[in-house]
Amino acid sequence: MSVQDLYQQKRRSADDAIALLKNDDFIIVPTGVGEPPALLTALSEQRRRLRNVRVAQILPVRKFGYFDPETTEHVRHVSFFYGAASRQGGKEGWIDFIPSYFSEMPALIARGLIPADVVFAMASPMDPHGYFSLSLGADYTMAALARARVIVLEVNPNVPYANGNCHVHISQVSALVESSEPVMEVGLPKIGPVQQAIGKYVADMIDDGSTLQIGYGGIPDAVVMQLTSKRDLGIHTEMIGDGILTLIESGAVTNRRKNYLPGKMVATFALGSNKLYRFMDRNPGLEMHPVDFTNDPYLAGQNDNLVAINATLQIDLLGQCGSESLGPTPYSGTGGQSDFVRAANRSKGGKAFIVLPSTAKDDSISRIVPTLTPGTHLSTSKNDINYVVSEFGVAQLRGKSARQRAQELISIAHPSFRDELRAEAKKLNLL
Repeated sequence: MSVQDLYQQKRRSADDAIALLKNDDFIIVPTGVGEPPALLTALSEQRRRLRNVRVAQILPVRKFGYFDPETTEHVRHVSFFYGAASRQGGKEGWIDFIPSYFSEMPALIARGLIPADVVFAMASPMDPHGYFSLSLGADYTMAALARARVIVLEVNPNVPYANGNCHVHISQVSALVESSEPVMEVGLPKIGPVQQAIGKYVADMIDDGSTLQIGYGGIPDAVVMQLTSKRDLGIHTEMIGDGILTLIESGAVTNRRKNYLPGKMVATFALGSNKLYRFMDRNPGLEMHPVDFTNDPYLAGQNDNLVAINATLQIDLLGQCGSESLGPTPYSGTGGQSDFVRAANRSKGGKAFIVLPSTAKDDSISRIVPTLTPGTHLSTSKNDINYVVSEFGVAQLRGKSARQRAQELISIAHPSFRDELRAEAKKLNLL
């Protein structure tokens, strides 16, 4: 049977595809805009006929109908990383949370520690050889394909066909649902004076020829906007977004001086504009790979001069970062921050930057604190921390004593809090 015959044989409506589910199924969905809206809308509409079905995902970007505290006995969301759609449910306890390093999630699935009965994913149109591209989120989804009983793809002509290890063959697929709505666009975060000041400090420390990993957020994007005059930058990251596209269009990114996968940009998921998605389509200079490839500290660290830029919510005077919760209240998740901090530390000439505004809530709270707020989820350890950057400067902590770390961090705290931090540091015998 030809691949086109198989395609026609497996076409279904979204409602018919949901009929493939069983009670107690665990559904894996890709990161962000890789989520299939027609399938998850149909699941939401039919959720009351199912029992104990769970939908697991990093960073959902739409709040589908199944995000409902009244129907969690039917369909329940499981978060690997909270976003706007899932954060409130995490706070209230009706959304579950599985903590993990992003890089290790495929192994957890492969070993059966995270179930993968079903995969629902957005996909590009099929190529002449019968392959679809999961370009928007290869992440942990590729590992789930190998274990799933049911694989349902939402095929959309607006999804780019990307190169890399992100392809699934028609013979693996249980059902295909066709849709044509535009892929959801996610704009750049707001950048203000504080973000610009932090961005300049970091940008000034990035050399021509560096390879970049850039996290999501206003400060990482503020760094990007100040790198357009650099030369021969490379990209090895988890997320490709419009900030990176800006660098490419400026001519700053060539990937020529990368010593690991030279000439290639590497990422595991995409989050941006339609312009970005068009750029990704059949681009020979970009490869989308599973996250155990992109985020593996050993592999990523083979890039010389790897620069990792990630944000945190709070840091204590030893250099411990709480990047995923406000005290015990969940906010985001571990993601790839620790993966890339460790990768940059392994890299010859590498630099790992943790960036944060010095204050929160209109300068009423210091984000640099004597000790982390009780219950804070620790994201990056004191043993891994390298550079910390606020709008008041740069603290380099790697190789420094506890006393030196306290001095460095107090020097980049907001001036209104420095005396208080010194007094608390003395109580802790850090000064």
